[in-house]
Parts: sequence; C-alpha cells; structure tokens
Amino acid sequence: MSDESQPDSPVRAATFPNPVIPGFHPDPSVCRVGDDYYVVCSSFEYFPGIPVFHSRDLIHWTQIGNALDRPGQLRLTGAPSSGGIYAPTLRHHDGRFWLIVTNVTAEGGNMLFTATDPAGPWSDPVRLPGVPGIDPDLAWDEDGVCWCTVAGVSQVRIDPYTGETSETPHRLWSGAPDAKAPEAPHLYRIGDYWYLLIAEGGTERCHGVSIARGRTPGGPFEPCPANPILTHRGTDHPVQNTGHADLVQGPDGSWWMVVLGVRPRGGTPGWHVLGRETFLTPVAWVDGWPVVAKVTPELPAPAWPLVPGPVESVRDDFDLSELRPQWVSVRDRPAEHCTTQERSGWLTLRARGASLDDPDVVFAGRRQQHLACRARTRIDPAEGRGGLAVRLDERHHYEIEAREGEVRVLSRVGPLRTVVASRSVPAGPATLAVRITGAPQRDSRSGPDTLTLGVEEPDGTFTALGALDGRYLSTEVAGGFTGRVIGLYASAGTVHFDWFDYEPLPA
Repeated sequence: MSDESQPDSPVRAATFPNPVIPGFHPDPSVCRVGDDYYVVCSSFEYFPGIPVFHSRDLIHWTQIGNALDRPGQLRLTGAPSSGGIYAPTLRHHDGRFWLIVTNVTAEGGNMLFTATDPAGPWSDPVRLPGVPGIDPDLAWDEDGVCWCTVAGVSQVRIDPYTGETSETPHRLWSGAPDAKAPEAPHLYRIGDYWYLLIAEGGTERCHGVSIARGRTPGGPFEPCPANPILTHRGTDHPVQNTGHADLVQGPDGSWWMVVLGVRPRGGTPGWHVLGRETFLTPVAWVDGWPVVAKVTPELPAPAWPLVPGPVESVRDDFDLSELRPQWVSVRDRPAEHCTTQERSGWLTLRARGASLDDPDVVFAGRRQQHLACRARTRIDPAEGRGGLAVRLDERHHYEIEAREGEVRVLSRVGPLRTVVASRSVPAGPATLAVRITGAPQRDSRSGPDTLTLGVEEPDGTFTALGALDGRYLSTEVAGGFTGRVIGLYASAGTVHFDWFDYEPLPA
C-alpha cells in the first residue's frame, strides 16, 4: 500500500465517483486551511484512532495518518465493538488544528487534541469533564470565546487549553419536535448569522440533516422552513442513511457538504456491508438558507482542476518499520504482538486471544472499500495458527485459517461458530485468499454479496473452499456502527505474513 506515483499536473474528468472516501469512514468532519482540505472520521474500537485525510480538490483524498496513534492518547480497554471513538470535529483556529471527540468507554469521555500539522504528531488529550454527551463541536466567536456544542443539543463555553468550563451546559434548538437522536451539531458563523447544523432521525434509514440560525452562538435559533434540508428517507435512492454533515467552501467559493451515507444491496431490507461512508454533495444558498442537493453515486466534476493524490499499491510487502496508516487493529497494537521488525519484510503476529471471537485478538486489517474486491496473503504458520479474515465484530466474521499442513474456512454468525471446510496443504508457507463479489438477485431475500474463501495453488490457480452469504457481515444483521475490515490475525503461537494484497474487482 505504498505510494507509487504522483501526477505532475492537475487533470480534468467529466464526473467523479461518490463516496469520495469509501468504506467504513463515518461521521466526517471537514476543515479547510488555505488550499488544503482535511477530513477526520470515527474509528470506534479500532486502534490507531481517527483517520486523517488530505485533499487539494475535495474529490481525491489521501490518508496522511491517524490522530490517536499512541496508547497515552487512546485507551480502548473494555470498549465493546461499536464503542470507543465517536464523531470527531476538526477545526483550525489561531494557527493550530483542534480535534474534539468522545471516547465511549468507562475511562473515556470528551477529549480535545491539538496539532500544528494534521499528519501529526497530535498532543496528549485535554480532558473535558464538564462537557456531557457525545458528538462535540468547537466554534470560536469574535471575542475569542470557545463554544462546545454536543448532541442533545446543548452548549457550554470551554477553555480549550485547560478543558475547564465556566458555566452549566444550556439547551439549544434540537430539531423537529419528537425527532429521534438530535446529534452531530456543528456551529458556524456565515454572513450575519450563526448557523446550527444537526443530524436527526437516527443514523439508520430515517437519518437527515436540519439547520437553524440565530444572531448569537447561543441562540435563540430560528429553524429553516425547509427542514430537513437533506434526507433520503422513504426513497429508493441508491444512497441511504444520509446525515451527520459538515459544511465547507470549495476553491472557487462555492459551498459543499460532506455527509455520511450507506450503499445497501440485495433484497429486503437491503444490507450495507462497507459501513457508513463519506460522500460529498453541493450546496446553494437561497434567502439565507442552504439548499442541499441529493447525494448521488456520481457528481459532475467541479469547476476547479482535479488533483489526484498518490496511487495506492495493490501490495504491502511490510518493508517499513511500522505499518502504514491504513492498517488498524482491534483495541490496541502492542509491539510485542504485532511488528514488522522481527523478520525483515514480514509482518509478525503473536497470538493473545484464541480466535476472532475474543476481544483481545491480535489482528491487523484495512477497511473494505469496494463492493467487489480480492484480498490475498502469504502466510508462514510453522510456529502457530492464523489467517485471513473479514471482520465486522466478535460475533460476525469469516476467515480462512492456516496451521502447518492444513487450512480451514471458519464462520461465526451470532452464537454459531462453524468449520465450513478444511483441507490439507503442503508444509510451509501458503497463500490464502478471499474474493467478494455481488450475489445474484433471485428474489426479495437475496443477499448483497458472496464471500468466497480459499487457497492459491503453486501454479496461481484459486481453489475455493467455501462461499458464504455476505448479509451476515452487515450492519442490518450484526447491528452497530462499523463496517467490514479485511485483515490478518494470529490465534495460536506466532505467525508471519510475507505480503498482503488488496485490489478492487469489477462491481
């Protein structure tokens, strides 16, 4: 997954694909500094936390790091799947970047981090014990007062350097009467008004975006008569669950919105498997209110030149001293259990949990970002047992596992753990693979995709050992807020991985 090339000059295209950051990248928050744009997303139980992306055109995004990459910044001990890091907000003020977020664990709460370079390093956390709730936002008024607004929706003044609050949180406008889950607030000064943007309806099919405005950051707020200004609820649109938005201006001064959405597939009720993804949609202003376009799978290219980032390589040869920023682990990543320095050019995993069912499994993976894709790895299991897995959580995962002389396909769905198939293989390293392809749509019960797990023979041919229904690794079945992560794990002893390939296939 190394950078192979960088285009020498801007390019033009008729359309660009949406989502702009595909795969499990929910709750986007965007920040513009000069000609540069940055986005951060939720990461939940995965470490390192809060992926940070950079763009020069709002279209092409490159991950430049993870904001929370040290144990002193992020402790996820005891965090359940879909617990952990929720809904960060990224802002730039007074020459530095500010990142505020909620760690939903027993030892967590709201925290604030700063950096001069969004690629890192980021500071240790400033704790915010006086800030309740989740989805915190930051905004500064003309007098330099820092306002923190949280889901609910309530607001409190804070000292961002110390974390101290100077008052009791007070309630603000919370969207439509009786609307579920008013959350994801963002406060902006635009023209003569302060605008309060929120999500409501819950992050499922009824998700939407609403807005209100007032003369001061504390309100009172007047709701937009056209609320919700964005929702796909009750439609057959290919993008659903649209909400949790943030506003930004393009290079030409036009307005845009980053927003999460999902791409359900299959029959009823429709299953989304990649998690909530980051989409982009244009915004116009009419009579002092934003008018937001529907979120489409493709959009016309904007007026400014497109500037693609580096091309991502299919293969990671594990030739760096640390894993690249796309790699995440479950809850932590101790060097004694996960390292590229023990055997040169290999990733070494030393088991802790006995399987992917265990919260402390040793796992390193990357988000599935394409509806159809293939992943492969070369494993040496001579000293242990491990393999290649597609994970949603501890109770929903498929894997192909190797030990000396044998491979087997395993399935965990809810309370059921099954050995789907097994076969002998020659002693020594083996190549494991999973192919994810769309499922035939036979009727209203057809699933979204099929995961075929198997081995690659010495002549390069693929031998399938099991073909499994993808619906069971979906949010609609498993619940929660995450998406699929494809990666490598150890379940006994020590296993070594020579390389890992990930590549999209034709949808």
